[in-house]
Amino acid sequence: MIVQRLLNQLIAQDVRDFRVLAAIAKVPRQLFVDEAMAHKAWDNTALPIGHGQTISQPYIVARMTELVLKASPRRVLEVGTGSGYQTLILSRLVDTLYSVERIHALHARAAERLWRLDAPATLAVADGGEGWPEAAPFDVILLTACAQTLPQALLEQLTPEGALIAPLEESDGSQWLTQVKRIGCAFEKRRLE
Repeated sequence: MIVQRLLNQLIAQDVRDFRVLAAIAKVPRQLFVDEAMAHKAWDNTALPIGHGQTISQPYIVARMTELVLKASPRRVLEVGTGSGYQTLILSRLVDTLYSVERIHALHARAAERLWRLDAPATLAVADGGEGWPEAAPFDVILLTACAQTLPQALLEQLTPEGALIAPLEESDGSQWLTQVKRIGCAFEKRRLE
C-alpha cells in the first residue's frame, strides 16, 4: 500500500516508463537510509545519508532513470553512487553500469548493500569529475548531484552519440535537469526541466 502510494505520486508527476516504476516498486528503499529514517523511506522526498549527502527524492531518481533509458544505453557511468539506491535501480535496467563515489565511507556502505542485493554494477572510489577513463566510452553519463559546470573529462568519455544527464545550477541559483548530447566532436546542451 505504501509502495503504491509512491507509485501513484510518480505517475501523477508524469513518470511513465513501466520499467522504471517496476524497479522502484521492487527496490527496498528503506535499506538505503539509516534505521532512524526507515519510516520515511517510501516518502517522495530526499533523506540524509551522512557526510552532507542525501538519497535523492524518488521522483528525481525515476525521472533521471527514464532519461537514461531513452538513450537505449549499453554502457552507463553514474557519477555519485551515494547510498547506492539509484545504482541498484540502474543496474536492473542497463547492460553495463559503472559507478564512482568520492566519499570513501559512502562507497563502502553502498558497495556492501549492493553486494547483498546482487546488483550487477562495477564500483570505485574516485573523483567523479575525472569519470572512468579506463572503462570509457559510455553511452550515458549520469550525474546524481547538482553541478555548476561540467568537467570536460566527462564529456570526452561519451560515445559519439552519447548523452550526459545532470542537474545543473545556473548563475542565478536556479537548478535545471539538463542533457548534453555529443554529436561527433560538438556538444548540444538542452534544459529539460
